[in-house]
Amino acid sequence: MKELITASPLFGLSITILTYAIGTAANRKTGKAIFNPLLISELLIIAVLLIFRIPFSAFNEGGAIINLFLGPVTAMLAYSIYRERKLVGRHLASIVVGTAAGSIASIATIMLLSRLLGLDETLSSSLIPKSVTTPIAIAISEDLGGIRSLTVTSLLLTGVLGNILAPFMIKLFRVRNRVAQGVAIGTASHVVGTSKALELGEDIGAISGIALTFSGIITAIIAMLAL
Repeated sequence: MKELITASPLFGLSITILTYAIGTAANRKTGKAIFNPLLISELLIIAVLLIFRIPFSAFNEGGAIINLFLGPVTAMLAYSIYRERKLVGRHLASIVVGTAAGSIASIATIMLLSRLLGLDETLSSSLIPKSVTTPIAIAISEDLGGIRSLTVTSLLLTGVLGNILAPFMIKLFRVRNRVAQGVAIGTASHVVGTSKALELGEDIGAISGIALTFSGIITAIIAMLAL
């Protein structure tokens, strides 16, 4: 029976949708950032695969279909940017400079920690694009000789942590400028963080959306030129 269920792409699709719905319901009921729908979904899926000894390849038959929507969903952020185009236009120079500084700091931090912890070049190359959107991150990782699965894992962790911690960090460091909030979230935690930025305000979400785009471009350029 297990083989019959997991042989269909519907298994991966169904369990992903179901676990995300559970995560969304838990988040709404508790109102706590730690109950992040994506985090809950990931943990539940891992638990199901381990408990029932289902190979990841069986789950990924349907999971790969969901991955096809990554590009279109990211492109939909352009709508928020369009609605806030006047705000983006007024602060474009600040956004570009802030995003460049954040991208450089992210890469430098990974390289420094990799040296301190004695990580080899393959591992550091896998972690370097952790803060940019998935399609660009995977391309950068592969060009640098990184491990695709490790890059995706670091992306998920970075995005979920950014989504959970963004409001707290904004309060902790008293970042009152909404443009700065958007730049920080988009540069540090790509699309998953940007979903939280949209909850904080459409203007913050628009800035975050354009920041994650610039972050991907800048990181790719730095990776090509300096690494």
